Order: sequence, then C-alpha cells, then structure tokens
Amino acid sequence: MTPVLSPLDLIAVSGLLFLAAALSLALSLGLACALLIGGIRMTVQLMLLATLLRLIFDAGALWATLLAMIAMSAFAGIEVLLRQSRIAGRGWTVGVGMMAMLTAGMVIVLPTLIVVLQAEPWWRPQVALPIFGMIAGNAMTSVALTLDRMTGAIRADATMIETRLALGQPRLKALSPVLRDSIRAGLMPVLNSMSAIGLVTIPGMMTGQLLANADPFQAAKYQMLAMFLIAGVSALSAIGVAYALLFRLTDGRHRLRLERLHNRRPL
Repeated sequence: MTPVLSPLDLIAVSGLLFLAAALSLALSLGLACALLIGGIRMTVQLMLLATLLRLIFDAGALWATLLAMIAMSAFAGIEVLLRQSRIAGRGWTVGVGMMAMLTAGMVIVLPTLIVVLQAEPWWRPQVALPIFGMIAGNAMTSVALTLDRMTGAIRADATMIETRLALGQPRLKALSPVLRDSIRAGLMPVLNSMSAIGLVTIPGMMTGQLLANADPFQAAKYQMLAMFLIAGVSALSAIGVAYALLFRLTDGRHRLRLERLHNRRPL
C-alpha cells in the first residue's frame, strides 16, 4: 500500500529546495529566486490539478474527459511558444503545437484505451487523463525542440536555402537537410529516455506501480506500453510541426518567406 504523505512530510522534504537556494546565493549562481518561484509554482499547479482531477473523476463524463484533454493540449501549445527564441507567429505556434499533440494523441491514445487497455468505459478519466498527460508532456518537448532548432537553422542557412531554391530545387528538397536535423533534435530526449530506462533510471509510471505493490513484471509491461506510446506520438508530432513550419516559411512559388519569422517578444 502506498504510504500517505502528510503536510509535515512535504514541508520537511521541501527543506532541500531551500538548501539548494541557499547554496545558490552562497555561490552567486543566480538561481535562488528561480528555484523558489519554481517550487511555489509547482506546488500551486499540482494542488489545482488535484482539485480539477477530483471534480472530473467525480463527474465521470465523456465531455469532461475530452475537455480536459483539449485544455491540456492548449496549455502545452502555450509552453511550446514560451520555449522558442524565434516564432512564425504567436497564434500559429500555439495552434500548430496544440493540434499536433492533440491529433497525434487522439489517433494513438484512444485506440490504445479501447483495444489494449480495454478501459470500461474507454474514456474513464482515471485511466485516460494520466496516460494522455504523460504522452502530451513528452510530445510537447519534442515539438518545442523541433520548432526551435528548425527556425534557428533556417535563419542561419537562409542564403544557402535561397540559393537552392533559385537553382530550381522545390522547397521540400531545398529544406530537407534542415527538416531532418530538426526532427532528430526533437526526438533526441525520447531516444535518450528509452536508452537509459532500466539501466540508469526507474521511470515514473513503473515507480508509481511499484509503490502500489504491483508485480515488477506487470509494472515493466505498463512502462513499455507508455514508452511505445510516447515515442510514437512524439515522432508524429515532431514530423507534423516540422512540415507545417516548412510550408509556413515558404510559399507556393517555392520562395523563402523570412518576413514571417520573428524574434519572440516577452508575453
């Protein structure tokens, strides 16, 4: 049985965060405020999440589950925007990030819930939301890295790309090296996670099941299922946003449209 944590337990462990902040001050690292603000933000967000999840679980309705998935994708799209140094439009960046994760997530997660996990009903929030959230979080990282790498590479290699276009290469061929490199960069965290699992780390889903006294082999199977889903959705999302950005920064006459690319200003 998973041990029940009291507020005093959490307060005691949070002392490590204050220790890290104190060391940052002592060593002039400039991270003290960021650590404390991050800890406060995390606490508030998790408490709000717990409150919302309890309401959704109590409702037990399809519309509540789908609305929660859409909201999670929208916040993920905003986080993608915040992680960019250059953007092809604020609304476009948020929208394409949100739609890539939501579409890929629905296409892969929903059949998994119905066919593999056989959840009854398939939209049961206790099953659907944790899995969708875990997958969307990893896909968000892949999308953000892919877009950031690709916008930087297009800006840096603009002269070479325009030369290829001027020589008659179609936009897909002219930008294919940038496209491939950006997608690889976006998928690198997923590849690193899969390589380290079982050797360096015991991943979160498996850890939670072990704390709940699940059989280690069954916990390992569920973790493999999660990683297969994460890898698939991350790959589809990274590829989707890379091609979307390619068409955003070019036109039908195969010209590079750098005027659509801007440095991101603070919100």
